[in-house]
Amino acid sequence: MVRYIGEDEIRAALDWDALIDAMEEALTAFSSGDVDQPVRNLMTIEPGKRYFGIMPAIAREAMGAKLVSFFPGNAGGAHPTHMAMIMLFRPETGEPLAALDGRLITEMRTAAVSAAVTRKLAAPGARSLALLGAGVQAEAHLEAIRRVRPIDDVRVWSRTPESAERFAAAHGARAMSAQDAVRGADIVVTATSSNTPVLMGEWLKPGAHVNAVGACLPTWRELDDGVMANALIVDSRAAAMKESGDVILSKAKIFAEAGELFAGAARPPMGATTVFKSLGLAVEDIAAAKLVYDALDGRA
Repeated sequence: MVRYIGEDEIRAALDWDALIDAMEEALTAFSSGDVDQPVRNLMTIEPGKRYFGIMPAIAREAMGAKLVSFFPGNAGGAHPTHMAMIMLFRPETGEPLAALDGRLITEMRTAAVSAAVTRKLAAPGARSLALLGAGVQAEAHLEAIRRVRPIDDVRVWSRTPESAERFAAAHGARAMSAQDAVRGADIVVTATSSNTPVLMGEWLKPGAHVNAVGACLPTWRELDDGVMANALIVDSRAAAMKESGDVILSKAKIFAEAGELFAGAARPPMGATTVFKSLGLAVEDIAAAKLVYDALDGRA
């Protein structure tokens, strides 16, 4: 009988440090050609409001697929904008192992990937973090990035000032304008539902590192051309050239995939300002699901 693993079990099983390491390993395998994975098939139900994605992947340790609903029209309502289910299979025999709730896995693996890239690219002593967006991804990124850098100065901005104030009160941050939050920040995270740029290149200090996780459609942007003119890292070249409005509309040159950085095959110039454009890959979901399954199986 296929096991169902819900969000409460997932929350108890997923360890940030192990997840960050697993994301680095998964992306290294992806960029090395050891993962069979097509670019996600995103079906449009209602333009700008409702989408349905199909994301399969086969890796050496696990295989499976995520079915994800991306409903930006849910923003501010009772339902999350992202909801998903992940099916996990044993690659040696093809037998189904588990069905996992994908909402929390998506939330945590997205931040864990950013943390893994931050660990590779941000200055070792980076202490200041600017969060553009004050939702679940801002919270997850704050927690994950604190695992890899000694963050003690957190600034937050949201298009809804009340959201920024609530986030600041809950997390010991300072709410301010987007420009003020970014000025002088060592690390910047853009995690918004905006379809027009919220981060300008002229605000970034030299040597800053940016993690951009919003704007996952080819006509949407979070970053202006000035941001995109820096050393650009993506999770997948193929996905970025199909899905990322930031990359497509700016015509920015991709410096490397994250997995190439982790494998030592590419390295930005010393002191360069770096930008990681994250779209999310099926192999990340499958690796995270396998981590949960193994942790729970070991406790059985």
